[in-house]
Amino acid sequence: MNNEPYNGNIKIFSCNSNLELSRAIAKNVGVELGSSEVSKFSDGEISMRIDETVRESDVFIVQSTCPPVNDNLMELLIMIDAMKRASAGRITAVIPYYGYARQDRKSRSRDPISAKLVANLLTTAGANRVLTMDLHCTQIQGFFDIPVDNLVGMPLLYKYYKDRFKDKSDLIIVSPDLGSVTRSRSLAEKMDVPMAIVDKRRQKANVSEVMNIIGSVEGKKVLMIDDMIDTAGSITNAANALTKAGATEVYAACTHGVLSGPALERIESSTIKELIMLDTVPLPDNKKCDKIKMLTVAEIFAEGIKNIHYGKSVSKLFE
Repeated sequence: MNNEPYNGNIKIFSCNSNLELSRAIAKNVGVELGSSEVSKFSDGEISMRIDETVRESDVFIVQSTCPPVNDNLMELLIMIDAMKRASAGRITAVIPYYGYARQDRKSRSRDPISAKLVANLLTTAGANRVLTMDLHCTQIQGFFDIPVDNLVGMPLLYKYYKDRFKDKSDLIIVSPDLGSVTRSRSLAEKMDVPMAIVDKRRQKANVSEVMNIIGSVEGKKVLMIDDMIDTAGSITNAANALTKAGATEVYAACTHGVLSGPALERIESSTIKELIMLDTVPLPDNKKCDKIKMLTVAEIFAEGIKNIHYGKSVSKLFE
């Protein structure tokens, strides 16, 4: 690559969390995935080996901190440290799914702020910048003392649903909770359709109860948008409540499909007709079902990487 504003050639490496996505990103950038090996010692400690020179290179390390979260986070931290000690010119942590993001403030006494702790760990390990997508709370960007580019998955979902729903006369966008109102409003405005909100009350982590539906969904096709689906309790409870309220069909979409615990069983038994997820988190074979469809983020992350490398604006990728 010639005429680079950054003094160093671009190299993309991957840890173990999402190798398929990493390979697709590298292919879209136009480079081979860097040669490395991430394994474990017999006692479970992570072993790391970088098999090519990275001196003064512009290094991008792709790793989602999805389950197993702690292993994947440690892999990322150790690879960043290895790159720093190998004299990489610049190190960007490419984190399609940023784990530990839900505890971003002290909501009760003696709560940790895990999102800030992880930000400190990444910076201390040696990351010079972070490229991620749809942070659970956008203010997490402020936890870092290094640049953070927070890509959005909405353009991919909008492109899909624009073609999926040619007739939008009976379509309504529904926010599954108050935290997703901004995201849902953005899609509703782009698609020029009305919006409703499911008001829920969460008793404890991963447990929610649908309380009320703000707006009318009777006789409508419903599309719910969320940033993340973990145990799928919120989204499936909302879908069932919307069906009871008169919705004719219920569709759902999210950026990060974590799908832990009883998520798959809940989705399959719910009234959700189709669930669209982006591949920021890999979907293993034992979690695949007919209702779930994946869209890839490889191209948008590749564009982000190229723009960072060439010193171009990343903001156009939000459109």
